[in-house]
Amino acid sequence: MGGTSERTQVVCGIDIGSTNLKIVALDRTGRVVARAKQTTARNPADLSIDAQAILDAIEDMIIKACGSEYIVTGVASAGVGEDGVLVDGNRKPLGPALAWFDPRRTRLFEALEPRLRASEGIGVTTNPSHTLIGWLWSSQPDQSRNASAWSAITDFAACYWARKSFISDTLAARTAAWDVQTRTWLIDRVEMTLGSSELLPEVVRTGEAVGPLHSRRLSDAGVLANNAMVVAGGHDHPIGGWGVDQLHPGAILDSMGTAEVVVAQSPTINVPHFPGCDVAPGILNQGSTLLAVTEFARNVQWISQDPAVAAAFEAIVSGRQRPDGYLHSDTFIPGGQGGARPRYAADAPAAPLSRASAVAGALARAGGAAILSVASRMPTGAPIYVAGGWARSQGWIDIKKTIIGTDVQVIPEPEVTAVGAALLAAHALNWNLPARIALSSPAGIP
Repeated sequence: MGGTSERTQVVCGIDIGSTNLKIVALDRTGRVVARAKQTTARNPADLSIDAQAILDAIEDMIIKACGSEYIVTGVASAGVGEDGVLVDGNRKPLGPALAWFDPRRTRLFEALEPRLRASEGIGVTTNPSHTLIGWLWSSQPDQSRNASAWSAITDFAACYWARKSFISDTLAARTAAWDVQTRTWLIDRVEMTLGSSELLPEVVRTGEAVGPLHSRRLSDAGVLANNAMVVAGGHDHPIGGWGVDQLHPGAILDSMGTAEVVVAQSPTINVPHFPGCDVAPGILNQGSTLLAVTEFARNVQWISQDPAVAAAFEAIVSGRQRPDGYLHSDTFIPGGQGGARPRYAADAPAAPLSRASAVAGALARAGGAAILSVASRMPTGAPIYVAGGWARSQGWIDIKKTIIGTDVQVIPEPEVTAVGAALLAAHALNWNLPARIALSSPAGIP
């Protein structure tokens, strides 16, 4: 049985993150009226994910968020794009999901890379984190014997609810086996890793209504409307960036969390892949999604091995301490993608404040370079918005402004990706919700 008409209708956005699961609910005015958050459960031995456990947790969170007041009419989910599972004909996962950061991926990639044919259209630089390495890992006989399809973790709950195997196009773009420009699979890469193209789910556009939402648990809890719809979500940062684009068309979003990710919706069709920037289909438009990633948290963790430097860095980014002249030096070399370790240059200063200043400057320049890379493919004067945990550190924002030489605007809403997903669900239901209201909620409300 569905929920009762006395409840307030909401759309839910789900963010399936590497560290946390998050849900927000928007009402018909665009306000965030409920939210829930919990740690993403992982196997302590190898950090893999049980897809069924994630589904159960998401339903628990929706029930909690809705309580006795709200009823869900539409849901869209977003998350990291590169991990997933093979499922049987009943969409039951046949094994755990290999995390996108699992070190076992590197060994698999090194063996596979020499056999990969180059392709200009895939939109990403192929590396161990991408989905095709997860395909290779899961194609072993004990997992693939009864397989019916592959499901990304981000799409798993939606596929289960919709009773349909699909993959969002912004997630297909993360596989390193899908041509962004022609919207076709590279069958040689698929068969070399997944084993059979018959296991590929249907590719649907992010933001497209997939079908009715079926969930006995949500229905029994009274939080599911009879006509509730599943809407295709997709890759987390592009969806957050799309939400900000609704706030200001052409905006660039600098999301600062575990990594620093710069993303924007370009009006240009089929932007070619270029160094330092990934390209995916535009969301609810004919343009392209541009995305640049730089290492952030790993560098901070590395310098924090020295408590004095860690304390000085925290004081700088909080705004309690001004950085010294080493802010503009190159005496700290950040670690990068592929496992390159952070390090200090031979002429690095010994003073903790100077070292912390050098680190802050180097990380701000790396993020600034990502912004400039994306901005070079955007209309002139694109505004820059910042979001994520580090966006609430005033000293860090001041340094960013100094380094990149332009103003930035802070998004108050702490869960930009989840709100972006909820706005996608609302759009599919023809709810005209203002992004200005949806993205304005401060962290403590509700």
